[in-house]
Amino acid sequence: MSTRPRAALSSAPAGHHAFTEVNPDGNASAVLVCDHGGNEVPADLHGLGLDPTELTRHIGYDIGAADVARCLAAALDAPAVIASFSRLVIDPNRDPDDPTAVPVISDGTIVPGNRGLDAAARAARVARYFRPYHDAVARRVAGVAARGRPPALISVHSFTPVMKGEARPWHVGVLWDEDGRIPLPLLAALRAERDLTVGDNEPYSGRKGQFGYTVPRHADAHGYPNVLLEIRQDLIDTPAGAEAWAALLARHLAPILADPATYRARG
Repeated sequence: MSTRPRAALSSAPAGHHAFTEVNPDGNASAVLVCDHGGNEVPADLHGLGLDPTELTRHIGYDIGAADVARCLAAALDAPAVIASFSRLVIDPNRDPDDPTAVPVISDGTIVPGNRGLDAAARAARVARYFRPYHDAVARRVAGVAARGRPPALISVHSFTPVMKGEARPWHVGVLWDEDGRIPLPLLAALRAERDLTVGDNEPYSGRKGQFGYTVPRHADAHGYPNVLLEIRQDLIDTPAGAEAWAALLARHLAPILADPATYRARG
């Protein structure tokens, strides 16, 4: 499956969609989500006052993550929901009441279009982008659950190789909280691969009170098995890299998703 990383879309049409869906009729008992897959900014937000090249950086979106999600959806025969809008418009993986959901600064870059937003402007972004994306995820999760088996939620992200001057050695991180049904066997499988450095809640943490909104809302709240994957961006910033990583992840996720134990109630 051939895919290409997104180019910057600094002036998308004012009524553009908030998300795309891939393989909506997939038969797997899983749903893939990609919170930071797009970097679109609607025309009426005037590029948030940024130089358009900023949207091609990791602050604008998770480089390569959407391509991995698309390929993984095909490999697992699972539906995927991918956010189209930039995380700088509003971050779908933050509670909308969180002050950082609409960032005024990201990795040292000031976002002029987010400064001094009033409550009405913030609410408009929630209604136009945040809520439609999460409604789509909820519909897809409910659709899988209607088949009689708890769906697994797999969230696909990517991380920059260097942050604040510090190199990050991990090739992939497995983020999770208290539910180890997918993360524990996946960590074991990935660590059995040669020459892979695998992070357990690195470079970010999936623990409560840390980062994250989508997985707690759509999986943890319902007792559904879940995992959040972070892949280093320099490994997936080309179509070939994204396809290779999707294939590797699918090889290890498929048997976990096929195991009835994955769907047994915790405890």
